[in-house]
This record gives sequence, C-alpha cells and structure tokens, in this order.
Amino acid sequence: MKTTQKTKALVESALMVAVATALSLLTVAQMPYGGSVTVASMLPIVLIAYRRGLGWGLGSGAVFAVLQQLLGLSNLSYFTTWQSILAVILLDYLVAFTVAGLGGVFRRVTEKQSLALLWGSLLVSALRYLCHVISGATVWAGLSIPTEAALLYSLGYNATYMIPETIVLAAAAWYLGTVIDFRREQPVRMMSEQTTKRGFGLLAAAFGLIAVVIAVDVALIFPHLQNAESGEFDFSGLAVESFADSFWLPVIIVTAIAAVAVTALLVMRRQAQEATETENSKN
Repeated sequence: MKTTQKTKALVESALMVAVATALSLLTVAQMPYGGSVTVASMLPIVLIAYRRGLGWGLGSGAVFAVLQQLLGLSNLSYFTTWQSILAVILLDYLVAFTVAGLGGVFRRVTEKQSLALLWGSLLVSALRYLCHVISGATVWAGLSIPTEAALLYSLGYNATYMIPETIVLAAAAWYLGTVIDFRREQPVRMMSEQTTKRGFGLLAAAFGLIAVVIAVDVALIFPHLQNAESGEFDFSGLAVESFADSFWLPVIIVTAIAAVAVTALLVMRRQAQEATETENSKN
C-alpha cells in the first residue's frame, strides 16, 4: 500500500473509531451489571474492516476496545484479585470489541455487498456474545450472576441486550450495503436520490419504532430480573400466576403491534424502491 493510501486508511480508521465510540454512548437500554443496546456502535468498525481489510479492521477494533474499557473502568471495582480484573478486561472489553474487526471477512465470499456486511455483522455479534457469556459464567458468577447454573444465567443475561444490539447492527449494515458502495476508494451512492430519500425515511421510521419498543420492553421486564432481597440477576421473577394481570401482557401487545408496523414500513420501502426503479428503467 502506498504512503498516501496508508495515510488515507489511517485517517479513515481513526474517524470510524471516533464515530463508533460516540455511538456507543447513545444507549437505548443500559443493563445494571454491564451491557447495553446502542445505536449500532460496532458498525463503523465493521465498515472499515470491509473497506480496508483484516489488518486495519482488527487494529481499529483494538483501539475501539481500549476506549470501551476506559469508559467502563467502574465495572472493575467489583473485583479484588488481579486474575479476575484481567479476565474482565480481556473477555468483556479487549477481545469482545476487537472482534468487530472481523466484520469484513465475507467480502471475498459474496459479491453482494449488503449480504457480506450482514453476515459480517452477525459473525462479530455472535463472537462478542460468546465472550460476554464466558465472562458471565466465570468471573461474574457469584456477583451479578448466581453461582448455580451460571452458564444458563449468563446466556440469558447477555442475550437481553445482545439480541436487540445484533438486530440493530445487522439491519443498519444491510441497509447501508444497499445504498452506498464501500468497495470504491471514495464511497458512492448506488441508488437514485429519490429512492434513497424514500427508503431512508421509511427505514428510519422502522428503526425508531424498534428502538422505542426495545426501551419499553426492557423497562417492563428488567425490574423482574433482579431478586428483591439480594439484587442478583434472577429468572424467577419472570414467572407469574396470572398471565392476564402480569407485565407480560403489555410486553406482548406492544411488541406485536410494533412488529406489524415495522413489517408494513419495510414493505412500503420495498414497494417505493421497486416503483422508482421501474420509472428509471422506462426513462
């Protein structure tokens, strides 16, 4: 790579790390013992990995991971031994966020950019989830997660934020992959301006609705995931005697209505895109 290209890649990587860090601070939901749903905070790292390759991706991911560790220093106060502190730093931060640099590995697997970014986002989310699960089942066991059945509880706790985080990341990556060509040295728009405006408006509405529903569901469910006496993460609060009078009924109603509305918005977006493409082909 020539010096000029290296300089461009370095500047671009630094900018993407800064954007990723800013997005990580825009949380839709925050868990009490670590973990949050953000506005696709790993997406900039996935994009730089897709554009510049594995080396630049992992390097950017490592810097992003260090910044996440600095922002989460308070979580280390729960531990007293250097072994547990080191394990948290590695599993919950350095490794968990550095893997975002693998987001571009599917570029040579498929020529369809949107699919490559989608698969890359799913891969890095799965790897990050695995890191958090291992950390929860080992280091956090006995603190926020009961020692008994620690793996099961860790799977559940980390899924509460990683599932919506993955959905938001994958959807954003797929959409950007359909409208911007990141394979060019200078990214260019791949769709007409009219199609882009319609599609972006409808998709933004869908994302906004998903974010609201996630926040509402988390607010309704989370209070029941903590033991009232010990404060530990506990699934027993999810069990109810009367379904009709429980918190589950509004959760299901809100989620079902949102699912229908989001589906309708996505269908409208697709129809608008097809209509515009048909008009352009006639012209």
